[in-house]
Amino acid sequence: MARYNRAVLDIDDDEFDRIISKAIDHLPKAHLAALKNVAIVYEDEPTPHQRQELKLLCHQTLFGLYEGVPLARRQGMTNYPPDKITIFKNPMLAYVHSLAELEEQVRHTLWHEVAHYFGLNHEQIHKLEHRG
Repeated sequence: MARYNRAVLDIDDDEFDRIISKAIDHLPKAHLAALKNVAIVYEDEPTPHQRQELKLLCHQTLFGLYEGVPLARRQGMTNYPPDKITIFKNPMLAYVHSLAELEEQVRHTLWHEVAHYFGLNHEQIHKLEHRG
């Protein structure tokens, strides 16, 4: 279960957008080049529909969400609508203690959601993260 701060960082949308852009720049170049037709956006909070779809309980939150058809399941088809990766600002701000932690959490969350785009599930992502 996530821990939350009592004092939330005060980051405006422009700064949060800059942090996401910086995280995109830190993605491995090969992975970045392979991202096709993917919008990377941010929202303050997950929508009620997103929370319901994921069966999140009231005490659970979400830092990021990949919505689309993973590359591994497309079987060469290219006529899919754009994929979307959403980074959720307020849950992250409530979780971190510093700007450096926020930047790291955004980087980690973005990488995690990009991994879903490439077809990795949570178990595979977890193994990669603990491999080094």
